[in-house]
Amino acid sequence: MELFVGLDVSIRTTSVCVMEASGKLIRESKVESEPDAIGALLHAIGGPYKRVGLEAGPLSQWLYSGLAAAGYPVICVETRHMKAALSVQINKTDRNDARGIAQMMRVGLFKPVHVKTVRSQEIRMLLTARKFVQTKILDAENNLRGLLRNFGLKVGAVTRLQFERRIIELLEQSPHLRLVIDPLLEVRRVLRKQFQHLQKAMERLAESDDTCKLLMTAPGVGPLVALSFRAGVDEPARFGRSRSVPAHFGLTPSRYQSGEIDRDRGISKCGDAGIRWALVEAAGILLRIS
Repeated sequence: MELFVGLDVSIRTTSVCVMEASGKLIRESKVESEPDAIGALLHAIGGPYKRVGLEAGPLSQWLYSGLAAAGYPVICVETRHMKAALSVQINKTDRNDARGIAQMMRVGLFKPVHVKTVRSQEIRMLLTARKFVQTKILDAENNLRGLLRNFGLKVGAVTRLQFERRIIELLEQSPHLRLVIDPLLEVRRVLRKQFQHLQKAMERLAESDDTCKLLMTAPGVGPLVALSFRAGVDEPARFGRSRSVPAHFGLTPSRYQSGEIDRDRGISKCGDAGIRWALVEAAGILLRIS
């Protein structure tokens, strides 16, 4: 008798539900959110297993890789479909969620999600870290502007290289403010240094990747856009045709039809917002230079 498994994953523990094709419960348990711990429980139950399902989330890629390497038929389920299927429950608990996921695996009511390769995960990690530091630089600059504005000191429109020099000029009028402003300037210096480090790492990575080098031959496509697209697509073979790619990233119009109403809407904005932003920026540059 083939078995179906539902995993409701949290940071520390995972609720596990195992059931037969008839819907009969075989085992409900809770283990640590570790591939080895989950695998040990499934091995103890015995199997054979038809499907092992878990929801896409922070630990899903790691758990998926570990369970797949151990030989289990693991499936990562799209979050929106999972939420819709589990929303009919009266009582939401980890145990009930695991049972609901097992039911989804049993009846085949799910949409699988592509789990990215380790290479793509590493690229995404670099791009996410770069974006984080870039955002903190902007936060530091805006904070400095706001603090000085309270005393009538206006920074005005300056470039990144002129920013610190302008702040120092303004502090000559109110030197007592240096007690607060100097540490913030030092924070900005450190952030800018680390941003340059990540920027160079991104450029080196793009230059060492054959796919990215090919993408960067297109006008408007630099290392950021190339790596974002490379990591987003990951495995081109998973798309049946090239027209499916813009739809996957939410760049195609959505449609609403009900009764006599039938209208097209704006782009769906599904998928990764960062990749969508990068592609739109690249398209804008291409239009400006053409």
